[in-house]
Amino acid sequence: MYRTWMRYFTPAPVHHGLGLVCLGVGLQHGALPAVGPRTLGHHVAVVISAGGGWLRTPDGRTHTVTAPALLWLTPGVPHHYGAGPGRGWDESFVDFTGPAVAAYTELGCIEPHRPLVPLTDTTGARAAVHRIARAARHGNPLLEIESSAAVHELLVALRHARTGPGTPGPPADPVLQALARDAFLPLSVAQHAARHGMTPAELRAAVRRGAGCSPKDYLLGIRLGRAKELLAATELPVAAVARRVGYDDPAYFSRLFTRRVGTAPVRFRARQGTAVPGGWSHRIPDPDHPPVIGPRTSA
Repeated sequence: MYRTWMRYFTPAPVHHGLGLVCLGVGLQHGALPAVGPRTLGHHVAVVISAGGGWLRTPDGRTHTVTAPALLWLTPGVPHHYGAGPGRGWDESFVDFTGPAVAAYTELGCIEPHRPLVPLTDTTGARAAVHRIARAARHGNPLLEIESSAAVHELLVALRHARTGPGTPGPPADPVLQALARDAFLPLSVAQHAARHGMTPAELRAAVRRGAGCSPKDYLLGIRLGRAKELLAATELPVAAVARRVGYDDPAYFSRLFTRRVGTAPVRFRARQGTAVPGGWSHRIPDPDHPPVIGPRTSA
């Protein structure tokens, strides 16, 4: 006994410019028939939120699937899977493709060589799938746009929910938090590694697992983000901004900022308009109660 609901879409070429397009979505429950063996030409994320079953990989091994879990079906790779007998499983699936797949793979959000991924929770992933299902109502003129946005959201939700070897649980997260805290100190990657009792290679591996990029790029992103906030919200000279974000040489900072941002610090500031009181803070504002900027007061 099982229940199934699915829809399939054919996005126009213009929709591929959104980076990811949804090709199909499904919600299924129970002792479903086995799928495959088959090979597809696009990616599928199969989210198992309850129950269990099995997955047979091309090497001939059969893996036990226990919810919560994710099955990655990748283009050109044969797959064969099914729900267990009796109760079966609760399954949501999303078929997708697009030019952004390469970036998501490089950043570790899609794992072609890890077909079975244990998850900590499926709440976020199922919310994204349900958004696609709601967008699939007949006659929705924004179907492709709404479903594309939800596929992006799905990949992020699955990244947050991963567990097991080589994923961003401990000890990677404390390292990222410490790097963010110390990002403005004038330290090299080797010095950051030493502060954590790690070799540079170990630090690179930890940051790659947790953030999908190198320690240098991770630190640079934090530094330049803070520099933009200071340029936009204060009247500090560029040299002072450079020092605040960890660069003693303002000329080097300006060259680096220009190369990465695409415009010089002084021009970036000019484009932001008049500076107002405010700027960077550890506190995240509540959208229902946004911060209020009052009149300047004399010291």
